[in-house]
Amino acid sequence: MAIYLDHAATSPLRPEVLEAMLPYLAEHHGNPSSIHASGRRARQGLDESREIIAQLIGAKPREIVFTAGGTEADNLAIKGVAWAASAKGRHVITSSVEHKAVMNTCAILSRQGFQITYLPVDRYGRVDPAELEAAITERTTLVSIMAANNEVGTLQPVAEIGAICRERKVVFHTDAVQAAAFGPPAPDAWQATLISLSAHKLGGPKGIGALYVRQGTPMVAQTNGGAQERQRRAGTENVAAAVGFAAAMQLAYGESPPNALRDWLLDALAALPGVAVTGHPTERLANSASVVIDGIEGGDLVAALDLEGVEASTGSACTTGSVEPSHVLLAIGIDEARAHGSLRLTLGRGTTQADLDRTVAIVEACVERLRASAPSMVGSA
Repeated sequence: MAIYLDHAATSPLRPEVLEAMLPYLAEHHGNPSSIHASGRRARQGLDESREIIAQLIGAKPREIVFTAGGTEADNLAIKGVAWAASAKGRHVITSSVEHKAVMNTCAILSRQGFQITYLPVDRYGRVDPAELEAAITERTTLVSIMAANNEVGTLQPVAEIGAICRERKVVFHTDAVQAAAFGPPAPDAWQATLISLSAHKLGGPKGIGALYVRQGTPMVAQTNGGAQERQRRAGTENVAAAVGFAAAMQLAYGESPPNALRDWLLDALAALPGVAVTGHPTERLANSASVVIDGIEGGDLVAALDLEGVEASTGSACTTGSVEPSHVLLAIGIDEARAHGSLRLTLGRGTTQADLDRTVAIVEACVERLRASAPSMVGSA
């Protein structure tokens, strides 16, 4: 059986989640906007799921907007708030290491006349809150900084960032898609106005996400049609997936994260020749082990690992396959040649020490084989 170490890309659907979803894929098939019995039963499942998610993160049910995933949540947050506040100003601040869902959405706003400031990060991928505060102007309407990086795992100081935004009366959005897999996001502690979430990173189904929208936040809907989701996101809700999302969150937050195994894996990888850890040494996701390896191409290594029964990635699944090096690695100061040799291993709750022992041995053997086939590429750590 393959060793699956790509949980940051997606996590397997948990059996308990599937069981919770099945009734809403069969007998409870109604449209939750219908007033007959089947519709009311579907509405009950949707409302209960919204209440569960809201309770887990310390929000009100009306502040949870169901979306088709984290990407849509990011789009709705950024475009929706930027356009709603455009009369006040058209300045948005983000970071240079955001997920493509944020980066490309900001790029679209830029083409529509908004000014986008991309904050630099340190060598671990962290934003300096003082630099953020200095970048805010009277025309700044939105700050979007992720809670945890999807490639190198670094956690951002979101509570400090949120406090600055609140003091300066600027809306703060954070993409918590990765961070929420190992603990509930905290709207009040983070002082966040908007938080993006996704189910499939924590054992839930694909195709369902949510956006926390603090009550009273002006927003322009990005999907138009009916009055679903309090007129913030039109379209018939995916009831079964929403039920699965709520079930997955309940399960995830009742378990301990795999920090100890992550630390062991990082140490074992760093001990190999020509390997350097990327991301913050301690302020990082509980399951994230990311490195750059001299003398190899990350895509070649991932393919070689796959043949040996280890499933991994070179970084974000959304950018894997691109010939360009990761924008995250370049932003933290990794040179372009070395950035091509990236490897991301992300653990799940079923990952064992035996899995990691075998993985490290296979990584070492594959790297040696790839270097032998291209000796001129080998550098030094």
